[in-house]
Amino acid sequence: MANAASGPLSGLTFAVKDIFDVAGYPTGCGNPHMLAMSGIKTASAPVVDALLAAGAVFAGKTHTEELAFSMTGKNAHYGAPRNGAAPERIAGGSSSGSAAAVSNGLCDFALGTDTGGSVRAPASHCGLIGLRPTHDRVSLDGCMPLAPGFDTCGWFARDMTTFARVSEVLLGEDTATLADTPDAWLPRDALAGLPGHVATLFAATLDTLRPRFGVIESTDVMTPSTDALYWAFRYIQGFQAWQSHGAAIEKHDFQLGPGVRERFFWSKTVTSGQNGQSENIRAQFRTGLMKLLEGGRVILMPTMPDVAPLLSESDDALDDYRNQSIRMLCISGLSGCPQITVPLMQMDGVPLGFSIIGAPGSDKGLLELARKLMV
Repeated sequence: MANAASGPLSGLTFAVKDIFDVAGYPTGCGNPHMLAMSGIKTASAPVVDALLAAGAVFAGKTHTEELAFSMTGKNAHYGAPRNGAAPERIAGGSSSGSAAAVSNGLCDFALGTDTGGSVRAPASHCGLIGLRPTHDRVSLDGCMPLAPGFDTCGWFARDMTTFARVSEVLLGEDTATLADTPDAWLPRDALAGLPGHVATLFAATLDTLRPRFGVIESTDVMTPSTDALYWAFRYIQGFQAWQSHGAAIEKHDFQLGPGVRERFFWSKTVTSGQNGQSENIRAQFRTGLMKLLEGGRVILMPTMPDVAPLLSESDDALDDYRNQSIRMLCISGLSGCPQITVPLMQMDGVPLGFSIIGAPGSDKGLLELARKLMV
């Protein structure tokens, strides 16, 4: 792929999750049927073109979980990429290959997508910086949709300098401002289910970071309830995922892997009434959260409920972990807020991300705040 001879990303290499179109390559989406139907693309997604125009060198396409509808990194057709920070543990997904490529030093940064946590989860598991931007802030033209109401384009890097250079190219200017030393909320209801060792680690980490914030208070943010938001997210995501892929799955009899197949055929059962009720819950939640974030406030929390599970964990255990994770990750998904995760915590040498959530349009402000936390 030809890149500009110079530019703000000159000297950096990048990889691209295989749900983005890249000229000269097929777009396989982690599924053999999609690969067979793709054909060689003649144009790249605009986000890829922007990186090339900024001088970055394309290193290759990366593994993705099947149709981007999973969170473990395991693909029944193509295997699981290696977590560079903890090789005996899952990389997380669905942007598993992009996180693995960066964490193993195969490229400087990589594109992923985040619908329900597909950048934030692997960034946390692989010890990387990752961003789920404000919804609709970065173009997803030329990218396979899963649930367009939640889909976002994010990226990974090992260091904040590289991450910030990419952000300057892709984000544009913020439309919301964070306070210099922002007040922060701890989402009491979202944190209630954390294992004791994670709660202790998060509290200790927070103690070291308190000078970077104003008043830090606990509050309930999961209105009307954590369970209601979990199901609202799942119903909306499922309804949209079946709209995106259901017809092709049934027409071509896609041989989907375990877990992915069950999620899609559960999605088929979601009714328009369930979707509509869930959208109402989403609107109520978003209104309340925007009030909490007024004045440049932020939300602080662990990115995931625990460190990456072992590769040897059973499928049932991994599914339980996924469901626990959604109860935390859905805050940004349902609200459209940006969330950055940075590798500030470790458990016996295994990374766990620390997350900051801000108001829509405050992405670069979050990045600068995260930079201060990493010093």
